[in-house]
Amino acid sequence: QQNVSININDLRTILYLYVRYDDTWDMQRFQKNFTMDIVDLDENCMEFDMVGIDAAIANAFRRILLAEVPTMAVEKVFIYNNTSIIQDEVLAHRLGLIPIKADPRLFEYRNAGEESGEDAGSEIDTIQLQLKVKCSRNPRASKDSSDPQELYLNHMVYSGDMKWMPIGNQADVFADANIGPVHDDILIAQLRPGQELDIIMHCVKGIGKDHAKFSPVATASYRLLPEITLLEPIEGEKAERLKRCFSRGVIHLEELNGKKVAMVVNSRLDTCSREVLRHDDLKNLVKLGRVRDHFIFTVESTGVLPPEVLVTEAIKVLMTKCQRFLNELDNTDME
Repeated sequence: QQNVSININDLRTILYLYVRYDDTWDMQRFQKNFTMDIVDLDENCMEFDMVGIDAAIANAFRRILLAEVPTMAVEKVFIYNNTSIIQDEVLAHRLGLIPIKADPRLFEYRNAGEESGEDAGSEIDTIQLQLKVKCSRNPRASKDSSDPQELYLNHMVYSGDMKWMPIGNQADVFADANIGPVHDDILIAQLRPGQELDIIMHCVKGIGKDHAKFSPVATASYRLLPEITLLEPIEGEKAERLKRCFSRGVIHLEELNGKKVAMVVNSRLDTCSREVLRHDDLKNLVKLGRVRDHFIFTVESTGVLPPEVLVTEAIKVLMTKCQRFLNELDNTDME
């Protein structure tokens, strides 16, 4: 388990909302009880606990992760040649949903009033990609073969065929960025001899609120920590049945005075199935609940940015929104 050090002063704008407009808020109690712990972290997924906050703030983090943390995605598709069986609009939609690996913090938002032609956009707000593939017959294929993999060349068009075409000084600025699709094995289209694709794509910065293709997460969710309380000792055969009512690892049987006694060892693993309530002799011995201020977050990135970076960016967005709201209130008070 890794600890994340949170500077309370960095969240002062969020706290200030409560201190200023909620008389029941206790700043010292918050500073003492608020913790944030990373439970599991890998390249694309992150599970962490946020303890001691209000449900409204927890849900704000979730909504911001889904809809307000910006990414880069294909916005304009210029099709010069498409002789595949996929219609132009369907092909453009498929290309738009492919995650693009590029740090959105290094780019600016594109002005809505700018022209949308191929020459529009600049090195500070646009990434240009090219997809140019033509299918042909394999001259070395066996005459008796019926396998398309052997008969044709370039008949499967994947996201790895999308190549980055630097604009302006991007080749120097992003020399080590490896800009392109996050995954190289996303199937875009299937071709047959003579069919080809010749496409130019423009990627711009946007947020999931405008279109789902800009959402940086595959999923972002939270749940409350389950709380399981045994109201009295449960022994013997009842203890074994109780153990089977919960997910593996929640209940452990310990030997005490020659008897097996049920103990709750890890309520976090419980899926809240309520199976124990089906047993008349057990349902009154167990109390099921949730810890109201203990939120278990799960964030799965699309691969554009690491999940820990997405959480950090979500906090920054929430702080900016709170500060903007406070400024509006201050301006109203002055008027």
